Amino acid sequence: MTWLYLFLAGIFEVVWASTMKLSQGFSNLKFTGLTILGMLLSFGFLSLSLKNLPLGIAYPIWTGIGAVGSIVVGVLIFQDRVSGPTWIFVGFLLIGIIGIKITSGH
Repeated sequence: MTWLYLFLAGIFEVVWASTMKLSQGFSNLKFTGLTILGMLLSFGFLSLSLKNLPLGIAYPIWTGIGAVGSIVVGVLIFQDRVSGPTWIFVGFLLIGIIGIKITSGH
């Protein structure tokens, strides 16, 4: 369950970052509320994962899922433009996330 909690924490990080953009500077109350809910769920699941994972493992994976997920959401939903070379570094992030998980021993 620990890794599921961490994965969910990363997904909800993407949710709150995306809804924060949609909140238009917290002027749209619906998306402001969803941002706060996403933050609470993200931090809550991260907290649960930290019961069994070291901070040095959980935190970079959490932020990595959030970073990669936010790039993907930005491209797919907000029509952000990402250059070819940038995708290479996104791939490096994925490799890093997977590498940390595989080599962590947890």
